[in-house]
Amino acid sequence: MQPFLTALERTVEAILFIASEPVSTAELAETTGSSTASVEAALSSLRDHYGAERHGLTLLALAGGWQMVTSSDLEEVLLRFRDVAGSNRIRLSKAALETLAVIAYNQPVTRSEIEEIRGVRSDRVVETLLGHGLVRVAGRKKGTGTPLLYRTTDRFMELFGLDSIAALPSREELEDELANASETTDGVSSFSTEGEGE
Repeated sequence: MQPFLTALERTVEAILFIASEPVSTAELAETTGSSTASVEAALSSLRDHYGAERHGLTLLALAGGWQMVTSSDLEEVLLRFRDVAGSNRIRLSKAALETLAVIAYNQPVTRSEIEEIRGVRSDRVVETLLGHGLVRVAGRKKGTGTPLLYRTTDRFMELFGLDSIAALPSREELEDELANASETTDGVSSFSTEGEGE
C-alpha cells in the first residue's frame, strides 16, 4: 500500500471510525459519491493497511457491512480503561446540580445561605460536591459562628467548559433559556442524574 491514504480511503476510514454499526459498501458508495468498485478497492487497501501496520484498530467485514473495531489483542487494556473511566464519571442528582448552580452564582457562599436559597437542608449534597472536587472550602465568613464559605473549583470549570466564572450565562440568559426550552437534560449531558438525596 502507498504510504499515504487516498482521499477516498481517508473518507471511508473517517465514516467507519464514527459509525456505531457496520456500514455496507453501497452506503459508503452513496455517501462518498463513488462507484462500488472504487469503495471496494478503498476498503481492501484500508484492510491491508491496518493488518500490516499493527494498529490499535482493524477493519472487519461484519453483518453485510464494514466496521472499524479495536484490535483483539488489546482487549485486556481496553477493559481496564473502561473500568478506570467509569470510576471517574461523576453522577449528580438534580439536587446536587441545583446546589452547584447556587454555589456557582453566589460564591463565596455559606451552607446556610445555600439552604435559604434552596429551601431545604443541603449538607449531604454539599459533601457530595466536595467529594467530587467540584466545590471547595474557601475560608470562613466573618461574624457569628464563622461558617465555612464554598466556591467552585477549576475542575468544575473544566467539566462545564468554562474559562472562568465570568463565562457563566447571566441569570437573565438562563431565565430566557428556561422559558424557551422544553424539559430536557441536554445542558448536563455529561452527568447522570441518579439519586443523591435532597
